[in-house]
Amino acid sequence: MALETVLEQAKQYGYDDVWCLGDIVGYGPNPNECVELVREHAVYSLAGNHDWAALGRIDISDFNPDARYAVEWTRAQLTPESVEYLQSLPPRIDDVADVFTLAHGSPRHPVWEYIIYPATAAENFEHFDTPFCLVGHTHQPVIFRKDPDDDYVQALLPALQQPLPIASAAKQGVRLIINPGSVGQPRDGDARSSFVIYDDETGALTYYRLPYNIGETQSRMQAAGLPERLIMRLEFGW
Repeated sequence: MALETVLEQAKQYGYDDVWCLGDIVGYGPNPNECVELVREHAVYSLAGNHDWAALGRIDISDFNPDARYAVEWTRAQLTPESVEYLQSLPPRIDDVADVFTLAHGSPRHPVWEYIIYPATAAENFEHFDTPFCLVGHTHQPVIFRKDPDDDYVQALLPALQQPLPIASAAKQGVRLIINPGSVGQPRDGDARSSFVIYDDETGALTYYRLPYNIGETQSRMQAAGLPERLIMRLEFGW
């Protein structure tokens, strides 16, 4: 529901290409449908840790019980076509349009590392060469900014629907690690889907939030027998 809503409703803001930063499957009740939507719409797509978990490519013994159950359930649902697509995805893509690096977790450790704090972000700037790096994994929208000749990294919470002139900042030597947040599993206390749109003509990046039918998604999760905690958390964005 969340991905369908964003792909449809975001047309009002205008976009040409879709970039997906991973974790296509792993929690929700319609993994194959999500894979099909990403395969149909995304020009660039990454594998996340939950995608790899569903493929059996990583050990899930350290996952909490609810996440482990959801991964095992997802693994049993995936069609051969979905498995083939997920297996084809890298966790990192370099030099997209000579401007962006894409990584699921971090440029340093694309599958596993969480960039939550400025100190972790500061260590990651040396691991990509483009002005900007887009990451996911934490499910929390944030921008980490590093100015030239300055080791201090700022963590910025972006305002919604306020274009940020990041291309002009890059001309001044500013570099950014940008987390758009999560479409289907926000973890910042806001249950609405989170995403960004980059305008390659103006060089501006804009954050958006859109509500989706959480109740319908919860009903589908209940029908599938997924853990109650995973069902309830959608209402609160955590």
